[in-house]
Amino acid sequence: MVICPLTSKLHPGWRSRLTVRCAGKSAEIAVDQIRTISTLRLVKLVDTLKAADAEKLRQLIVEMYGLA
Repeated sequence: MVICPLTSKLHPGWRSRLTVRCAGKSAEIAVDQIRTISTLRLVKLVDTLKAADAEKLRQLIVEMYGLA
């Protein structure tokens, strides 16, 4: 599975990060840290990404990696 990690260490000026609310806390999706992981590491659902944030994430990935 390919993932963008979630971090609680915020870097508001970094264009490679998307600030979101996750489980009631501020967090960033680290698009600059995309990696693959085993599905066995996924233990529980923490939160669900809102549709507007999912679209921003898609746009950021396309901007950074040129994927369509």
